[in-house]
Amino acid sequence: MTDDITDAAPSASTDSATGAELPLTEKLEAILLIIEEPHSLVSLAAAVGAPVPAVRQAIATLVDEYDGRGKGPRRGFELREVGGGWRLYVREEYDDLVADFVGGQAPARLSQAALETLAVIAYKQPVTRSQVASIRAVNVDSVVRTLVGRGLITELFQDAETGAINYGTTDLLLQNLGINSLDELPPISPLLDDGSEGFSERA
Repeated sequence: MTDDITDAAPSASTDSATGAELPLTEKLEAILLIIEEPHSLVSLAAAVGAPVPAVRQAIATLVDEYDGRGKGPRRGFELREVGGGWRLYVREEYDDLVADFVGGQAPARLSQAALETLAVIAYKQPVTRSQVASIRAVNVDSVVRTLVGRGLITELFQDAETGAINYGTTDLLLQNLGINSLDELPPISPLLDDGSEGFSERA
């Protein structure tokens, strides 16, 4: 599938009160708020049921709006194209502010699911969310968000072919574990090779 596609399936998104079709920019914002990896114009067009050219124009409108080139002021976040896909990001100058806030709001303890996910990432890094989910046999999206927010893992790089984000652990994890490097972790990584041992959901 290429960016030349001009048609998409009709969207069923309508205002529940008026029955009117929701604005394309608003539908895109709703999708962009929940995705964790950049999505192509074709993918976004399929999600909102609109032609690719219309989505391209709506994305450009949102970029201008968030950058303060529209009617309102610049936002604290931006819509950025990375690796051929689009995603919302906090502006770089606010990274420290957000990190301090998230760290201050974080609970003292991690859930069992978070601990298991963190262990998989520690031993298999760099690793994508889908790879972690395959090993644990459960969806890990919310857990990964928690671990990123706690500063225990971070985005290392984006796969050039798939656009998937690869995660790894941070120095904060080493500090919390009281070790100097990942080499000091117990040698159990062979148990994770086929995803059949060690990190199953025990809810």
